[in-house]
Amino acid sequence: MAGHPSASPHEHARALAQRVRALREDRGWTRERLAKEARIAVGTLARLESEGAIQPGFFTVGAVGEALGVSLDDLFRAAQVSPVAPGLWSAGYEGRDIDSFVASLLDNRIGVVADVRLTPISRKKGFSKARLGEALAEAGIEYTHLRGLGNPKDNREPFWDGRLEVGRARFRGLLRSEEAQADLDRLAEHARASRVAVLCFEKDESRCHRQVILETVRSRVPVSVNPLA
Repeated sequence: MAGHPSASPHEHARALAQRVRALREDRGWTRERLAKEARIAVGTLARLESEGAIQPGFFTVGAVGEALGVSLDDLFRAAQVSPVAPGLWSAGYEGRDIDSFVASLLDNRIGVVADVRLTPISRKKGFSKARLGEALAEAGIEYTHLRGLGNPKDNREPFWDGRLEVGRARFRGLLRSEEAQADLDRLAEHARASRVAVLCFEKDESRCHRQVILETVRSRVPVSVNPLA
């Protein structure tokens, strides 16, 4: 993948949503206040500000712009999507719900979520493979499961009981497999062109095998690695 892809309709909708929300918050208005001033339903405004894949209607945007004292031209010009630098984000979903997790991805303009769980099943609602993929697709974010980068069950205890270097050393050895190397190549290719969140459960990256994955990919691709706030 070379260069940066042109902005998608969802990216434009996201930029517009962020612009409207910022203007509203600058005025100290609640969502209810702006909806009242624009004479639209609160739910309609919520959808406009949600950064979802559905584009807002022209007249809805016009009413909101008028209420905010901003012309349509200025509103859309200010909401143009600027290029984003590719890179890697470390994403643990421990302590998060699916809505706040997706919101964090959108805030960081993540384009791809790379799931590095060996088995992408979770007791936490919304984080099993099928449901997670659906939530990400709705937000316009690509999902990929890189099974070759999963940490096997018999190497998880060292990460849990503080023998981190033992767990990391064994996992580095596992990354030499053909399947793991192929998935590392895929992840590096994504990171060259997109913002990629590398997903596992643990909030603390130092207690998760994804730290080794991030270090390995960064040695192949000169991109930044950031925590997903």
